[in-house]
Parts: sequence; structure tokens; C-alpha cells
Amino acid sequence: MGPGILAGFEHRTALALLIGLAGGVIAYAIGLPLPWMLGPMIANVAAAMLRAPVKGPAGLRHIVVPVIGVLLGSGVTADMFGLISTWVLTLVLLPPFLLAAAGVSFVIYRRIGGYDPVTAYYAAMPGGLNEMILLGGEAGGSERQIALAHAARVMIVITFVALYFGLVLGVSAGGSDGANWTGFGALTLRDYAVLGLCAVAGAWLGKIARLPAAPVFGPMILSGIAHYTALVTVPPPSLFVIAAQVTIGTVIGTRFVGARLADLGRELGLAALSSGIMLIVALGFAEVIVLAGGMPLAQAFLAYAPGGLTEMSLLTLAMGQDATYVSVIHVIRITLVIAVAPLVFAMIRKPSL
Repeated sequence: MGPGILAGFEHRTALALLIGLAGGVIAYAIGLPLPWMLGPMIANVAAAMLRAPVKGPAGLRHIVVPVIGVLLGSGVTADMFGLISTWVLTLVLLPPFLLAAAGVSFVIYRRIGGYDPVTAYYAAMPGGLNEMILLGGEAGGSERQIALAHAARVMIVITFVALYFGLVLGVSAGGSDGANWTGFGALTLRDYAVLGLCAVAGAWLGKIARLPAAPVFGPMILSGIAHYTALVTVPPPSLFVIAAQVTIGTVIGTRFVGARLADLGRELGLAALSSGIMLIVALGFAEVIVLAGGMPLAQAFLAYAPGGLTEMSLLTLAMGQDATYVSVIHVIRITLVIAVAPLVFAMIRKPSL
């Protein structure tokens, strides 16, 4: 790749980030829930549809995702371990939830969307976007349709949940107010060194150990240990968190680059129907957990809402819920889908599908 082409790609990424930052500022100014993620996401979807020369900051995402893992680990406390027993019902109900949510979604993509069986199946699975694209492509499905389906699902789920919490429940996104703000000066050089080591070593060790969602989960584990042992007692600076949200929002928005407006409308329609039913199913399962006692509805619902791990973790933090519980459930969800989806498809695949 020549220098001119490389420079072009860099300019496209810089433009996407500038559009994302502008979208975040506007969203914050008008009081949109989760502004630093929704604003960049919406702004870059619009830019993609207007054929602006934008490109997602994939390289930067590899940097900010471990920071999010460190942030999630900063919520680990001794008191949290006393609550782990309340997670059991959530874990027990997770497989039937996935079966119900994915089953309904498959019917929508197959019967209403007219997708071929392979594409419909992997578009319906509430797993990781990259993993579902890979598995679906290897099975003979349309990688482009699977990618658009999952990108649209993540975007719709995040938008709906953020608006529901902000406008219906009146829960404001934290992280930018005085009570939750962590300035650069709140950390010592030792704190920066420990948290930086958690991010770098955690991502590397997570990959070596083949942990699910290693760039998030590895740093989260090391950060959790560091905070539990009081080696460090502060989270990363809040500006880092905002930068992570702008980056993730920009990545989501730019996933629609190259999509035609007609295709986007169709994909968003199918994703809205599929995601809406998934969210209703998630709410139903969350209500069961609430009735059994020991878990707030908002927390249980966030654990089952079928968004991406990184995105839902940031959303949970912004809404002031237990991010450790929610992120662990999402890690297990994605792991289950990745491990089981190919096996289930091999068993049920028939010409009549």
C-alpha cells in the first residue's frame, strides 16, 4: 500500500472521528442520553449515507477497548463477591433466553427478510459481530448481510435502551457530572502505571489464554484484582471514558459505509423488528429474575439486552448500574453463542429450512 493511499485512509479516519466528536458535542448540548456514544454513532451513519469519505478507527478501537476493560475492573469490590450468588438465576435462564430470542429472530430474517437459511441463522444469533461474520461466511452465508444485520442490531439496541433509561426512567448518563468525574490529577503516576499495565498485560494475557472477548475481559480481570487488593483505588480518568465512547460510537456508525440507502432501510427495518422482539423477550426474562428477588429490573434487563459487550458495558456504566455483573453475563452470552451456534446449525440444517 503506497503512502498516498495510506494517507487517504488516515484522512478518512480523522474525518470520521471529527464528525463523531461533533455529534457527541451536539448530543450532549441537547441532553440526549449517552451523548458521547449515540451522537458519534448517529452522525457517522448520516455521513455514511451521504457518501462522506469516512472510515472507522479500527486501530484506535484496539487501544480504547482495553481501557474500557480496566474501567470495568475498577468496580470490583469485596462486597461484590457477596452478590455473586444472586447471579445464578440469570445464568440458568441465559440459555433458554438465547434460544427464544435467536429463534424468533431467525424466523424474521428467514420468512420476512427472505434470507437464505445460513445467512438468516447467523444474522439472528445474538453473538459477537466479527465472530458471526466469520462463522456465517465459512458456512456459506452472505457476510455483507450478516454484518449489516449485526451492526443494525447493536445500534438499535443501544439507542433504544439509552433512550428508554433517559427519557422513560429518567436515568441520566453519568460520567460527565461532578459526582462521577475523575480528573487526570486524581491519579498518581503509580496509579497510571498500574492501570496501564493492567490494560496492556491484560489484553496480551487474555489473547494468550484465549479468553472470550480478550481485549476487554483480560484487562478487566487484572484491573479487578488490582482494585480488590487496593493496589489502586481509582478508575481511569473520565476523559478517557468519553474518548472510548466517541471511538466506539464512530466505529458503529461507520460500519454502514458502502451500504445503499435502500439496503440500509431494509436492514434497519428487519433489525428493528428482530431487536424489538429480542428486547421484549429480554424484559420478560428480566421480570422473572426480579420476581425471584435480589436483582433490580434495570440491571437484569441490561444483562439480557442483546447489544455488543463493549457497548453494553459502557451503557451500563453510564446508567450507574453494576457493570461487572452485566459485562460478565454478556461475556458468557457471546461465548455460548460462538461455541454452540455452529453445532446447533449443523444439527438442524435441512434443505427445507
